[in-house]
Amino acid sequence: MTTREILHNTEEKMKKAVDSVMREFSEIRTGRASPSLVEGLHIDYYGTPTLLKQLASISVPDAHLIVIQPWDVTAIVEIEKAIMKSNLGINPSNDGKLIRLSIPPLSKERRQELVKVVHKMTEEGRVSLRTIRREAKEALEKLERDKVIPEDDKFRGIDELQKIVDKYIAKVDESLKNKEKEILEF
Repeated sequence: MTTREILHNTEEKMKKAVDSVMREFSEIRTGRASPSLVEGLHIDYYGTPTLLKQLASISVPDAHLIVIQPWDVTAIVEIEKAIMKSNLGINPSNDGKLIRLSIPPLSKERRQELVKVVHKMTEEGRVSLRTIRREAKEALEKLERDKVIPEDDKFRGIDELQKIVDKYIAKVDESLKNKEKEILEF
């Protein structure tokens, strides 16, 4: 394996780590209805955990309402159970064909709690980026120990690695700022 390959693989892993943080952010409720709040829920559909978005159409007719229309109406009970078990804090109502989720406005305290949750997610994302960096650095050092690359190439690789890490940590921090602003908006 060469320095280029290590750096390329590291960047791919970091992209996935940042994407994971973004996905987690999208599941945080901001007082505005969004299909991403529920589409990742796992429903026990005939004994098989299935994503809600695979069982129903999810629409947002207005800023405070999510409408879930299951393709199989027998799944309504299981969908409601999954929504109740999730930490969304929303009670579903159904008319036998549709499930409606009314998104109440967030209280100031709840907004502060959500900001703390987002900060925790961000820190977990940074930790995973640092773990990826450590693994890549160890791989570069191993290449130098095994006499595959000279010491200068190792140091250049480590410098390049740090630039990649800084770029992705900046992306996570920027996303944190945006999500925080979105949560605190009234």
